[in-house]
Amino acid sequence: MTSTRAGRRRKSPLGPLVERVEAAGGLDGPARAVAARVRKAAAPTPVKEALSGTWLGHALHPVLTDVAIGSLLSATMLDVLGGDDGGRARRRLIAIGIVAAGPTAMTGANDWADSEYGHDGVRRVGLVHAACNTGALTLYGASLAARRGGRRGRGTLLGLGGATMLMASGYLGGHLTFAQGIGPDQTVYDPGPAEWTAASDAAGVTAGRPTRVVVDDTPILLLRDGAELFALHDRCSHRGCSLAEGRVEDDEIVCPCHGSRFARADGAVRRGPATAPQPTFEVRERGGALEVRRRVPG
Repeated sequence: MTSTRAGRRRKSPLGPLVERVEAAGGLDGPARAVAARVRKAAAPTPVKEALSGTWLGHALHPVLTDVAIGSLLSATMLDVLGGDDGGRARRRLIAIGIVAAGPTAMTGANDWADSEYGHDGVRRVGLVHAACNTGALTLYGASLAARRGGRRGRGTLLGLGGATMLMASGYLGGHLTFAQGIGPDQTVYDPGPAEWTAASDAAGVTAGRPTRVVVDDTPILLLRDGAELFALHDRCSHRGCSLAEGRVEDDEIVCPCHGSRFARADGAVRRGPATAPQPTFEVRERGGALEVRRRVPG
């Protein structure tokens, strides 16, 4: 017998709280203001690529969160489990976490600012996520000050409060990544056809002008340059914008949303903030139609 629950997603106990945050329109004003400042501060290409993780090959923010959160929570675990009678290790761990919080916040703000426009839930949850991180950092900073002043009990309580705020923030961060899709390569779930498949009439693709088609539910950008034909995944790997709405400059496709540049021949990232290359497709003209198939690496 088939369960009536088959196919249903189990709702998290914290789901209603996240839904209330996503519906809080009053957060839009301050969120837009903060995002605009972040985008302006990160506008220079070297800064943008450094914060985005273009040089790393994927987002930098998750790497740094491990350092900051791991250090702070390790100090709290020592409070709970013991093993650091003098408290020196705890103080050092908190100090490391506080120092690491700076670049972690910068990379996270950069990722969020590239995603909040047009996505109300992302805009609002991201702002509350940042507020929780700020609260946690404040509590851990007060905890460190108390410990250095010899008030270990007060430092422990403040650290526990900071850990609670970190857990709330981590839940919201996970929601942004796993429920809202902020961060992963936007092309990985629709790789395109493995066999030659009709994509467009050959006459419908004008030289030098990107043309968007959908083949087996995969959006594909077609481009003609003289006798050469190019085909790339049309959804930008960075935040999913249509590359066909961008522009062609020499041998590059420029994303209209955040300015990422991809080589038209192999999809390589020429400039960030994108971190992952665009998948490309083999393309041929046959019987007045253009056909594409997934390009196999190697």
